[in-house]
Amino acid sequence: MTNALEPQALRGIRVADFTRVVAGPYATMLLGDLGADVIKVERPGTGDDCRSWGPPFHNGHSTYFLAVNRNKRSVEIDLGSPDGRRRAIELVRSSDVVVESFRPGTMQRHGLGYEQVRRLRPDIVYCSINGYGANSPLRDRAGYDVMIAAQGGLMSVTGTPGGEPVKTGVALVDVATGLYATHGILAALLHRERTGQGQHVEVTLMGTQLAVLINAASAYLVAGHVTGPQGNAHESIVPYQAFRARDAHIVIGAANDRLFRRLVEVLGRPELADDPRFATNRDRVEHRHELVPALERIIRSETAAHWEEVLTRAGVAAAPVNTLDRVFSDPDITGGDRVVSVQHPEVGTLPMVGPAVRFSATPAGVRLPPPLLGEHTEEVLAELGGLVDEQTARLRS
Repeated sequence: MTNALEPQALRGIRVADFTRVVAGPYATMLLGDLGADVIKVERPGTGDDCRSWGPPFHNGHSTYFLAVNRNKRSVEIDLGSPDGRRRAIELVRSSDVVVESFRPGTMQRHGLGYEQVRRLRPDIVYCSINGYGANSPLRDRAGYDVMIAAQGGLMSVTGTPGGEPVKTGVALVDVATGLYATHGILAALLHRERTGQGQHVEVTLMGTQLAVLINAASAYLVAGHVTGPQGNAHESIVPYQAFRARDAHIVIGAANDRLFRRLVEVLGRPELADDPRFATNRDRVEHRHELVPALERIIRSETAAHWEEVLTRAGVAAAPVNTLDRVFSDPDITGGDRVVSVQHPEVGTLPMVGPAVRFSATPAGVRLPPPLLGEHTEEVLAELGGLVDEQTARLRS
């Protein structure tokens, strides 16, 4: 938890959050971690779609929703009603940042598009998150992580050689899109600080998907090489993969010739470093089908813990393949503030992974639990100028 009196980098910045599901909420959560006042606008009665995603649930709350919505206040506003649109306009007028994740054109139909909002607040930083981009021929398609991962190539390089395409175990395209959105918003806020000018930031899942292909994209664009699935191996570095030890899997990486020599010395096969088939990384990549089985025969003779200890001592990268229960019970991994707790009004003590970035002067942290649907509607609307009781009741109904 962050002390409410501690300085935070974005304290005083208000974010009007019109996002749902994962990418947008992840971005606005990160802004909240940095101290921004994030107002999450939700559909009356049902709220963010991922409130219903489960199981698992805990005390009736989706653990998916709880993962990406801390440090926010929730208001229920019906954008389809005149009163709702009026309150939404009041909210964006009072905000420094607007983040939305509707299909292109939706916010404009509600009178909340960038050009419309800019007339109300010229210095607004307005971030749109969508699947393909407002100018794409595919602009009207829904943007879902797994669809983008399939269409954009990530699934084609994930999985076992010769096997079925495999999606990642978590929604990495969504998460990376949220990170890019946060990056764009912070850059735009810095530009506003220097010039007084706001701007429109657009982040797409497909643009993110292509960007995170990194070396696979470069291999094709530069050399015409189509990367395929590698399983737990690496296309360009050998050995750099998971091996089966006597009791479990362990990942071992020797990313240069010096480390390869250390590895085979520890394994009791120092002559492999002088074998012309394995002398350089390029040689090892070419002859991986001869080298990897030879290494695995030795690695299977001892436990994963044994190899982790002796290889780490020798300066060779090695790590066990842990299940999540082992991850979160290991104090070496989760110590410090990597896992924090906050009090939730219905869940009780709620543990969660803390902010990944650490600051010496303006610490990121968790101030608020993920909100109940509409928990802060009256509080926020009162801040926007107050509502008489009958107006509040009408919005609630």
